[in-house]
Amino acid sequence: MALFVFGLGYTGLRLAEAVRATGGFATGTGRARLRFDDEDVVRPALAAASHIVSTVPPEGEDAVLTRYGDAFGDRWLGYLSSTGVYGDCGGAWVDESAPIRGRRADRNAADLAWQARGARVFRLPGIYGPGRSPLDRVREGRAHRVGLPDQVFSRVHVDDIVAGVLAGFEAPPGVYNLADDLPCSQDRVIEAASAILGMPPPPVVALETLSLMARGFYAENRRVANAKARRVLGWRPAYPDFAAGLRALSATTSPTIATAPPPAASHDQR
Repeated sequence: MALFVFGLGYTGLRLAEAVRATGGFATGTGRARLRFDDEDVVRPALAAASHIVSTVPPEGEDAVLTRYGDAFGDRWLGYLSSTGVYGDCGGAWVDESAPIRGRRADRNAADLAWQARGARVFRLPGIYGPGRSPLDRVREGRAHRVGLPDQVFSRVHVDDIVAGVLAGFEAPPGVYNLADDLPCSQDRVIEAASAILGMPPPPVVALETLSLMARGFYAENRRVANAKARRVLGWRPAYPDFAAGLRALSATTSPTIATAPPPAASHDQR
C-alpha cells in the first residue's frame, strides 16, 4: 500500500495515519507536506503510489484532475465528494441513484468527472469529529439554533469516513454515501451538545442574520441513505447517530468544560 492524498486536511490526515498504522506508506499535498504546484516532486510521488485519493473540493474546476489527471494511469482512485450534489430533496431519503442537481455546478461536475475516471466516489454530509464538532461550537459560543425542526440533514464522524475509504480499497468503482443512520435537525444536535456540556442551548437566530453560505445550507433538506455502503463495502458506522458520536467526543474532553462559563458572544479539504 502506497497512498497519495491530495489535500492532507482534517479527513485526509486521518486517512493517511490509518494507512500508516496498517504498515502502509502515505504522503500527499497540503499542510506543510508536498506543495500542490511542485510538479517535480508530486509527479514522482504519484508514479510510486498504488492508491490516490483527492479530498480537494473544486473551485470552478477540479484542480487535481486538471493538473494531474494525466498521471493517474490505472491506479486505484478515490474522491471525497459531497451529498450536496443531491440538492434540496424536501426532507426525502436519497440514495446513490438520485439525480445530481446540487446548487453548485462545479461540485456536480467534479463528482461526475471522478466517476468517469473509474474512481470510488464517497459522498459525504456534514463532517464532525475531534476538535470540529457541535461540542466545540457550543463551548466556544459559535453555535446557534434556527427554529426549523423540519429541516433535516445527515452527518458523519470523520473516523467513519476513514473506515469507509479503507473498505473501498477492496470495492468496485462507483458512488457510495457515507452517512450516519439518524438524520435530524441542526437544532436537535446543538441542544444535545449543550446538555452534554451542562450549558444552556444557544439562542434561536433569524435566517436573515446568517451568512449567504449558511442560508444556502438551511435551504436544503434531505436524508441520506447508506444502505449501498453497508451492502457493498461491508461498512458499518461506529457512530450510527449524533448521540453516539457526541458521547464519544465528550469522553475525551476535559471534565472542567461542563462547568466553565461560555465564551462571550460547521464541508475544507474534506
